[in-house]
Amino acid sequence: MSTSFLHDLVSCLSAPAVALSEADGQIRTGGIQGLLLHDIRMLSKLVVLVDEAEPVHIGGSAPAAASATFVGLLPEAGPDHALAVERSRVVHGDGLTERLTVRSIATEPTTVVLGVRAASDLASMSDIRQGVDVPMVSPSLAGTVVEWTNGESRVSLSFPAAAEVTLQGNEARLVWQLEVPAGGAVSIELDVAGTAGVSAGFEPAEAPWSRATVTAADRDLGRLVDRSLADLEGLVLADAGDPFLAAGSPWFFTLFGRDSIWAARMLLPLGTELARGTLATLARRQGTRDDETTGEQPGKILHEVRGTPVRLGEGNVLPPVYYGTIDATPLWVSLLYDAWRWGMPADESVPALRGALDWITGPADTDGDGFLEYIDSTGKGLSNQGWKDSHDGVQGPTGELAKAPIALCEAQAYAYEAVIKGAALLEVLGQPGVGSLREWAAGMQDRFRSAFWVSDEHGPFPAIALDGDKRPVPTVTSNLGHLLGTGLLDDAEIAHVAERLRGRDMDTGRGLRTMSSTATGFNPLGYHTGSIWPHDTAIAVTGLVRDKHALTAAGLANGIVSVARAFDDRIPELYGGTSAFDGEPLLVYPPSCRPQAWSAAGTIAIVAAALGLDPDVPNGVLRISPSPAFSSWWPLRVVGLQVAGHRLDVTVDAHANVDVSTDADVRIEVS
Repeated sequence: MSTSFLHDLVSCLSAPAVALSEADGQIRTGGIQGLLLHDIRMLSKLVVLVDEAEPVHIGGSAPAAASATFVGLLPEAGPDHALAVERSRVVHGDGLTERLTVRSIATEPTTVVLGVRAASDLASMSDIRQGVDVPMVSPSLAGTVVEWTNGESRVSLSFPAAAEVTLQGNEARLVWQLEVPAGGAVSIELDVAGTAGVSAGFEPAEAPWSRATVTAADRDLGRLVDRSLADLEGLVLADAGDPFLAAGSPWFFTLFGRDSIWAARMLLPLGTELARGTLATLARRQGTRDDETTGEQPGKILHEVRGTPVRLGEGNVLPPVYYGTIDATPLWVSLLYDAWRWGMPADESVPALRGALDWITGPADTDGDGFLEYIDSTGKGLSNQGWKDSHDGVQGPTGELAKAPIALCEAQAYAYEAVIKGAALLEVLGQPGVGSLREWAAGMQDRFRSAFWVSDEHGPFPAIALDGDKRPVPTVTSNLGHLLGTGLLDDAEIAHVAERLRGRDMDTGRGLRTMSSTATGFNPLGYHTGSIWPHDTAIAVTGLVRDKHALTAAGLANGIVSVARAFDDRIPELYGGTSAFDGEPLLVYPPSCRPQAWSAAGTIAIVAAALGLDPDVPNGVLRISPSPAFSSWWPLRVVGLQVAGHRLDVTVDAHANVDVSTDADVRIEVS
């Protein structure tokens, strides 16, 4: 199996730790399997044996993000299967606890030999991703604890005193002679705790949102929301007490500007505390100087934070704190504004807001043409710095890669939205400079209309980007969906975009392709060149509803829900861009993160879009306008939302009647 394949592994996580095992619960050496903490693999092997043989897997469950149970039969238990082994795993913030239980339905007592084999390589995430062969670390034994250390990181395995322990090579072998009573059970418990030598410094945290439940005519929707919220609880980290969501497990189990912002924005209907924590965590690291190596600039919001440099291969090395993102800064501003609309105070954020707006309207435009653009001048960072940040994420319709500096279409839309919203906040807070910001935004509309719109045989659409020669890159991509709901486009332009998104080259019946199937570079399993990213579709759904194209939005939303069961309701980071309309099979993307914060949060976003939630807490109003386009979900009942810190329940019955319950000091307007 490839080092990076994840699709058939069981993931148990409680940030910042994750355990990845095979379906039978065994953690075997090779690939990404193991217990990882702060981007260090603490355990590389944790194999259970009974009478020197591995149990035969017959089932299991994973009821929550942090826990799983695996059940196996003893190979020599006889035709009546009188003995079974149950393995219960719970991951916690610095390791895991594993309870091993041998159960008997035999009429006589039984003696078994229970064995555990454990090993550790303390490999870094960079080494794991690059497939570097890291040697195992030799263990040491002290009483009832086996420990592995490389001088920087360490991990300990604690076990019951009755074990016989041998250290064989780089492996610890533990054995218990167990007397299992007739019709009874015997259990032992293992505890694993690790300490990473270098980390990003973030701590475990509790989920800061309300736990909403959804009951719908489409039962898959309710199950998807339940699983998504459970998974999100496993991704919560904190910085100085401020909660935020790590981007995804296991590759991106840390703070990411863009990802953490989008996830917090999508979860605003569940409360504003996550948004507040995300904004504060990123504001503390807002750029203060010009640094070509890290990409830092005054006012800029960072891309990601790690404990050590990240090797991406081919000479690309990202510093531990990296600012190579064109869109995190405007998205930060929009999150601040949207959270304010949901009831969060914004007055304490004025300095960071000022800095962000100054960056958007200043250094983000490297050549003074009025557009935000990026270029990796170091040759060691990300060549693409929008959300499609793979090396081939921006390409022309015949497959040619765009030349830097690159001005992405959605970056301009994010910037326009941020400046409009930032100006509105400053005005409310009595701050100066509002007029010049609005003038800049109006100019962006004109510039975008003039430079980005192109046409093909199907009509006009915005190019994905302008290249280094200021020529449009005329490829139809899902980036179009990110323009919607920002205010950048007029009604006619919105209609053209909506038409493109519902075309069969883009809409697969399972979500939006990242790139049109008519493009030369289309690949249904291309990371950003034809695959489906659920968060990407959720953003388009939200924008389509805001811009009065709910029918197209509902079709895309139903596509996401339709694949949930195939993934056990744990929607991955991405999957194959094959067409349900054409009867093509659903394909996994093997290295895809599961769970991924914005994929899971996207399920809340599409529910909020279906309800037509539009808060304006500062003016004491909450507007709710469920669209008949989503009537296949009706009756729809959503319990446990929040507005202005108060509970909000919304029900839409089968006849489109709306019932709203809240004690928040807002006027409810239903349309």
